[in-house]
Amino acid sequence: MNTVNVLVVDDDDHIRELISIFLSGEGYSVIEAENGEKALSLLESNQIQIAVVDVMMPEVDGYEFTKELKRFYDIPVLMVTAKGESQDKLKGFDLGVDDYVVKPFDPLELVARVKVLLRRYQLLVDKNLHVGNLVINQIKYEIAVDQHTIMLPLKEFELLFKLASQGGRIFTRNDLIEQIWGLDYEGDERTVDVHIKRVRERLREINATVEIVTVRGLGYKLEEIRS
Repeated sequence: MNTVNVLVVDDDDHIRELISIFLSGEGYSVIEAENGEKALSLLESNQIQIAVVDVMMPEVDGYEFTKELKRFYDIPVLMVTAKGESQDKLKGFDLGVDDYVVKPFDPLELVARVKVLLRRYQLLVDKNLHVGNLVINQIKYEIAVDQHTIMLPLKEFELLFKLASQGGRIFTRNDLIEQIWGLDYEGDERTVDVHIKRVRERLREINATVEIVTVRGLGYKLEEIRS
């Protein structure tokens, strides 16, 4: 089992120690920071899997820290706060906070929430399909290259995912109609061609290094572009 590094960010030494004791007891490796500015520097030099962050801190507070973290890292944030007002929670969620615990908190509840967030993010990671420089996200129906992300309509996404999940396999129009539109589909099989054209345009739009190739007389397949 790989070590999970938890970044605990709080200006209260006692709170950091309490959280560290309970997380360490569950086998997590804890890295501590007393403010958001220090935490941001630690993110650059450590592989962090989750951050537990206080709101009210000097230098860089929890909100600003979360905003910066989410710009560059895809890791969950559990915010620890003395504020229970809904508007404060909404502000955090808008910035990318994944979950909250409110002071005074039960350390066992905090540990449980950390575990839930780690499982949730692992599921999201597992739902990402990588082909060439393209990342296909099954949860959000998005495709991305580097920082360029676009959302696809459902049928276009399903079509691309089918081709990408079995890269190199040739799918006939009938294969794609049966597996994406269903056996009872009564439309024109040229619908597939229209969707293929749209997906090709989207792949070019984000400079993907994969393309949908037409195999004359047979159908379509996805393959990496040869330089």
